[in-house]
Amino acid sequence: MADEKLLPEALKDLWQNADKRNFTSEECDSEQEKLLDGYRQVWTRALLLEGCNTLLESLFSELGEYLGWKPTEAEQLCEFSAKRVEEEWHEMVGTSNSAALIERFYDQSRAYLCDLTLWHTLREDQAPLAYVTALRFAQRQHCTRHLDFGAGISSGSILFRVHGFQVTSADISSSLQRYSQWRFAKRRMQGQFIDLKTSEIPRESFDFITAMDVFEHLSDAIGEAGRLADALVPGGFLYGRFALDPHDERPQHILRDFQPVRARFRDAGLVKVWEDDWLWGHEVFQRL
Repeated sequence: MADEKLLPEALKDLWQNADKRNFTSEECDSEQEKLLDGYRQVWTRALLLEGCNTLLESLFSELGEYLGWKPTEAEQLCEFSAKRVEEEWHEMVGTSNSAALIERFYDQSRAYLCDLTLWHTLREDQAPLAYVTALRFAQRQHCTRHLDFGAGISSGSILFRVHGFQVTSADISSSLQRYSQWRFAKRRMQGQFIDLKTSEIPRESFDFITAMDVFEHLSDAIGEAGRLADALVPGGFLYGRFALDPHDERPQHILRDFQPVRARFRDAGLVKVWEDDWLWGHEVFQRL
């Protein structure tokens, strides 16, 4: 495990050294698919419910059961969730970017619950596999206490719990937290849950924190950067993506300049120790 290359490292090595190995583009594509499929299997095994044959079936059945829908109804509503998220944002938040209105959006948006579910099926985007990359990184650093900050529906927390970690799921949305707790109970899993509107993240309590595509949603990103640094034990790691595609126009992505966040990390003693500069752009900071 300690010597295993992480997926972005393995893919970078594959493509950069294709000529030396006399690999054709087709051979590289085939090898890349094998590497991705290995991570997909880890993700799927962690989330797949008994009686379901595919990840898609499992996630839609789970959401349908929770909301009292048929799986086909859940899938149909998830199909148009991204557009509906934008519509709900404009209805509830508009252009104000008020912290109170943003909290209300994440508490009340049913479309966002559907959108996250669809994302985790991997049907349209492989980026949730970054959680498997994070898991592999945490394992080779012998971490055991995981916090998923901005956990959404807590699929990442489920993945880490399946692999033996003590897990805490934190989010600003009470509705997403209720669904997360229901998912854990359904699996008879133990986990801790923090509603960030009413509770603080405990200081120096985690050796591994993930913040996956979260900071662009935050109205107080600098403050949260400091609080996450405080939540790490000395030597602990923060794994996340702290950037945004300049062409991303989703209205709920309100943070565009991440340099103040990076400056806050430096002030808090966080040093970058790893970067995915090939696949999805995640970074790891360590508290020294």
